[in-house]
Formats: sequence, structure tokens, C-alpha cells
Amino acid sequence: LGCASVTVGSPIVPLGSAVTASCTVQRELCRGLEQGKVRISWMLDNKLVAGSQRQGPGGTEVSNLTLPRFNHTQARLWCCVEWNGTRQRVGMAEIRAGYPPEKPLNLSCVLNLSDYGLTCQWEPGTDSHLPTSVVLKCSGGRAQAVTGCTPRGGHSQCTVPRPLLQLYRQMEIWVSATNALGTAESEHLRIDPMDVAKLDPPTLQSIQSIPFQTDCVALAWDMAWGTEHMELQCELRYRAPEDPAWALVTGIIGRAGTAQRCGFRFGTQYRFQMRCRRSSASPLASWSEWSPGRNYITHEKAPTGKLDAWWGAQPAGTGGRQEVQLRWKAPRQREANGRVLGYRVTLSPRRRGRDPPTVCNTTHTQCSFSVPAGTTRVYLSAYNAAGESAPTEVVLLERKGQPLAGLRAVPRGEHSLWVHWEAPLAPVMAYVLEWQQVTTEPGHCSSCWQMERDGAATTAFIQDGIEPFQRYNISLYPLYEGTVGVPVHTTAYSQQKAPSYAPKLHLKRISKSEAELCWEPLPVEMQNGFITSYTIFWANIITDVASATVNPSHSSFVIRGLKPSTLYKVHIMASTAAGGTNGTVLTLVTTVLDDAEIQFLFVTLGLVFVVLMVLLICFQKNERVKEQLWPSVPDPANSSLGKWVPAAVPQEPLQILAAREPGPAAISTVTVLEGEPGKQAGKEQPALPAALPALPRPYVRQEGPGEPVQYARVGGAGYRGQRLLPEPGPRFYENLRGRGNGGGGAGDWGFLEEPPATFPLLQGLRIGGTEELHECRAD
Repeated sequence: LGCASVTVGSPIVPLGSAVTASCTVQRELCRGLEQGKVRISWMLDNKLVAGSQRQGPGGTEVSNLTLPRFNHTQARLWCCVEWNGTRQRVGMAEIRAGYPPEKPLNLSCVLNLSDYGLTCQWEPGTDSHLPTSVVLKCSGGRAQAVTGCTPRGGHSQCTVPRPLLQLYRQMEIWVSATNALGTAESEHLRIDPMDVAKLDPPTLQSIQSIPFQTDCVALAWDMAWGTEHMELQCELRYRAPEDPAWALVTGIIGRAGTAQRCGFRFGTQYRFQMRCRRSSASPLASWSEWSPGRNYITHEKAPTGKLDAWWGAQPAGTGGRQEVQLRWKAPRQREANGRVLGYRVTLSPRRRGRDPPTVCNTTHTQCSFSVPAGTTRVYLSAYNAAGESAPTEVVLLERKGQPLAGLRAVPRGEHSLWVHWEAPLAPVMAYVLEWQQVTTEPGHCSSCWQMERDGAATTAFIQDGIEPFQRYNISLYPLYEGTVGVPVHTTAYSQQKAPSYAPKLHLKRISKSEAELCWEPLPVEMQNGFITSYTIFWANIITDVASATVNPSHSSFVIRGLKPSTLYKVHIMASTAAGGTNGTVLTLVTTVLDDAEIQFLFVTLGLVFVVLMVLLICFQKNERVKEQLWPSVPDPANSSLGKWVPAAVPQEPLQILAAREPGPAAISTVTVLEGEPGKQAGKEQPALPAALPALPRPYVRQEGPGEPVQYARVGGAGYRGQRLLPEPGPRFYENLRGRGNGGGGAGDWGFLEEPPATFPLLQGLRIGGTEELHECRAD
């Protein structure tokens, strides 16, 4: 509404400095504030800040504010008044803070010969947080400085056009940066624009070996278009694929077009490149780009140097010959002088005009052959397309010298090992190191060995064929004068980790309080390191987990202190120095009794059974016991009844009724036994039971022709205590007729269907001439 005005000491201040501001409010220009008291407050963006207020001239209200440290790069300062209980914004001032521009650094320029524009670039320095104007200025001689160019889009480079340049004359060029807090200029660059001209690279035309100087090559090149009139200074660089860095040749005169360089290896591929610049250029002059690379292989030469060889010998089966296994290292590139085509082993050195017999000719670095027993030397040479090397004498020495001490190996990296040993007392000519990967299935690495020719060495570095997490057997042989020392051995890993898996547990034995577990050792390929321990864990459903550590040389463990008839879960952990791996869980249940207790129980039951059997046998053998338990029953056929039968009995035919067929039977003879004296007929005998069971059906037994057999059957308690009747024999009654139940019955009876109560006990009868037993008993 224009009723307030805000003024600040400076709208742009150094970051962190003090800021002052003043707000003046004219009451009559602010509607609603004409009568009430004016209260002025300040806000920095959205934050309330405190100021002082006083009454100004002409009825105005003035508030002053001082901010001791302004730490915002950009902020708005608001002047507010209280109206109807709210804070109203009536004036504003924008304040920016930053730093003076920093000095631009590393100014450099390049002249492009295609359009002769001078392109310069620099480093702008730290951001000043304020709008900054950057220009590239230049001046020539005493001429006034002019703006050469202005970078666009925040870049830190620009190009001075050709009309503003003075070629072949010194010019002064610099960068100027300006903002509200100051101005900064870079170092002034004094150059001839032609000195910093960017030339096109030369083109290599040919590279050839010089036959007479066998390690030298000759190069020829053409200069780039537009540089024929210039004096050029060039550089050449080259390298072989195995070289770690480029070899640089300086001081080459560009206009010459040719150059020679020596010191190259034979039979080696090299890559060549060139670049040039003006000869009169200052140190600030720019080189051209490197030319496209050109490859060249130098000519070959016969191999040189001696080959490192190692051998093993053992007697052959028959014929007085011995088998030799010879291994050697391929020559280094500097000694191979080209591509090696093969190797030759002979029994004698090569002489002029005569080649010795060859026992082995191979392209490999090992060979097995047979030599006569007692051979102590063989000769090894390498050959390529240019010739054959001088033979290396290999002396087949016996391995019986003094062994070394203190051999150990430590990792150096994932694919390398450091080997240390103690020097022996005797002087050593060289050492031979062998290493083999330890596997379940034995193998052999022909290249896993090396020779240390320094006899004073006590360390060696091996890396061929070394892989992490694999175990290696390392052997060290000292080579003495005239003999080879007995080897010493050690094992090592270049890197370890936890085993690939843990062994599988097996239950070997279990009782009520113990369980014996066993496991198979891990294959060495799966161990991934030296096994430091096995840990057995076990627990039931109600107790905490218990554990025990087992020495890695053991493959079994006995868990003690278990509870009877309880389920346990058990697993094993295999550990190396780098960690451990858990195995699968084995579930087992303890028994109720131990094996000894079960055996004792079976032995006890067996003894009880034996005792019972012995007692049973004794009872059977002892007559008194037998008589008490099983009373002897006399055979009725042997009783006196059999003797009572008369000598002659009238024979009358007897018709035998069929089984279960009722009907009358003809009785020929009836024998009646008299009762004991003093007992009256019709009264119950005390020895007889009150009721007798039903009589069984008759049966017949025939022993033989003409031999009558008397039978009798004694039933119930009527037999016990019965005594034999006294002599004389009984009387015979023929066609006896009686009355049952004390003579109260009617009718005759011949088969004794219902004998009278007064009838004495009928023991037996003989019917006709047939032997047959009928059981009859009085009621």
C-alpha cells in the first residue's frame, strides 16, 4: 500500500558480516492504523527477529534492525505491523551475501590451424555465491587491452577469433572475474599464438630391421598437411605387450622424415607412435596428438642363455636302464629371441659337424626318457626358426645332502605365497621349490616349480598356479656342490574361508545317558582352509543348547550326561580360521535301559527259567513228590477183579447194539460185588457222591484172538479208599431181575438200565465170549 519503506545498509555484503536495516511506517497512509498504536516487527524469510522502535518525524514510526552475522547467501527481510491481531507485511528488502571472486588458475591456450582461432581454458576457483562476470582479455604490444571472448553457459573456456590475434608476435592474455565484492585476474600469459599451435600428428610409413645392427630398426614418416614450412620437434614411443610402460625417444627432427633406434628385443612385437610440435615453441607449446599406432615384429635370433632344469630319476625294470623325468622352464623373452619351436635332450653336447643322438624332442617343458644306468649328465637346448641355443648341462645328482630347517609359507595375496626357510651351514648353490595342490585324487603340475639361483636367499615368492581356498604341499630342495639335499615339506593356503559344508553325523552307539557320534572327514577341496576344530551342539526340547569342541584330528565324539528316553537334536560345525559352517541336524532318542542292564535282565530271566526247569525235572524224578502231586492210578486189568472171573462161562451170543441205539441186550453173565459187612442196603455210602455224572457210552478193546481181557472203570470219589474184596470169589447171578429204587420199580432189566438203590456196586461183567466194558454205577 506504500505506507512503509525499508532501507538496508548494503544489499550485497560479505558472507558472515553484519547487516543493518530501517523500516519507516507512515500512519496516515496505512488504513486501519490511523487511530491505534503501531507495532513494528521484523522477519528474515520466515524467522522472527527483534528490532528497536521509536517515533520519527512527522508522526511516523521507525524501527531499526541490526543482524550481527548474516550467514545466508540470499534472504528477504520483511517489515511487519500488527493489525487486528495478525502480522501484516508492509515492506521488504532482498539481501545477498558471498565472497569476492577467486583468482583463475592454470590458464592455457591452443591455436587451431584450421581456423587460426586461439582457444583458452582455465580453472575458475571456488564459487563466490554472487553473480560474477568472467572475460578473457588480450593485448598486443602497447595496444590497449580488449575483451577477447566471454565464456558461455558457465564454462571456463572460450576462443579468441583470428582478427584479434597477432601471429608471430608476443601477446598478453589473462582472465578477469568481477562481482559486487571485487575483481580477480589470472596470471598473464605471454605467448606467440603460433607457439601454441595444435599440429596434426605425423603418419608412420614404414618400420624395418637393420640386418647388420641386429637390435636396431629404421622408421620413416610423413609430416601433416600445412606443416611443411615449419621446423618440427618430434617424439617416438614404443612398447611390447608385456612391457609395463612406453619407452620414449626424444629429440627427433621432424623434417628429416627418418630415424633409427636400437635396443629392441629379437622376435618381439612392438607398437610405435609419433607426435610433433614447433621447434621454436616455448615450454607452453602444445604437442600434437599421437599418431595412429603401427605394429612391427623384430627379426629372430637363436635362443641364448641357460635353461632352468629339474629332474627325477628312478631305476627301470629291466635292461640296466633308468627312467628320467626332466622338467625345465621356458626361456624368458629376452633369451628366447623369438618364438621357441621346441626343445631337444641329448646324452652328449653338440660338436661341430656332428649331431649327438637325441633322447627327447618335444614342444612341451617336460619329458620322460630312458638312459643307460650310471648316466650322470644330459644336455638340454631350445631352438627357434633362427637356430638352436647352446646346450645346458643337467647333472643328475643323488638326493642325499643335508636338509633345511624352519620351512614355512605365508599368504601374500589371493594367488601368491611367501616361502621362508633357515639357511643351512653348508654353502648352497641354488634352491628348487616345488608345490602341488592337495586333492582327493592325486594329480601332478609340471610347471609348479621354480629355481632360486641365489644360494644366500632365505625367502622365495611363488605365484604360478596358486588359487585361493586350496591347500598346497610345498617342498624345498637345497642344491649343494655335487649333491642335492633331502627335501623338507610344509602346507599352506593363500586365502582361507569357512568350509563349503560340514560333515554328516552318524549315530554309532546310544544308551540311556550317552550317545557316540562319528563322521567322515571333509574332502580337502571342500575344507577351504585348515580345520581348526569341530563343535558338537545338542539340545532337547526343554533345555538350553550344550556344546563341546573336538580336536580336528578326531572323527568321533561321545555325548555324556543325557536323560533316558529323551529326544535330542544334534548338529556339528566345522571351523577354519576364517569361519565355521553348520551341518544338518541329527535326531536321536536315548534308551530306557543301558546295554548292561538289558543283559542283566535277560540273564536274570534265563536263570529263573533254568531254575524252574530244574525244579520241574526234580519233581518228576522224585517218587514222593510225584505221588503227592500226581497219585498213581492202578490198572484195573491187574486187579483181583480179573482173577474173580470163573474158568468156564457159558457162551451165549451177544448182539451189540449200535452206538446210541436203545434196545434190549442179552446178558449172559453178571458179576455182583458184595458190599462191605455192616452196611445196609438202600442207604447211601459215605464214600460216594450225592450225584454222579452221566455214564459214558460203552467201548470195546480187542487185544487178540482168544484172549479175554477184563476192563473196569473207576469214576468219581467211589474209587478212593476202596479196598479189595476178600476171597473167596464172588457169586454169579444169571438172568437177574430186580427192582429199582428199593424194589419199588416194575419189570425185568437185563442191561442194568436203572439198577435198584440196594444193588451193590457193579464193577465189571463178562458178556458172552466178547470182551466189552460196560460202566454201571448204583445211584
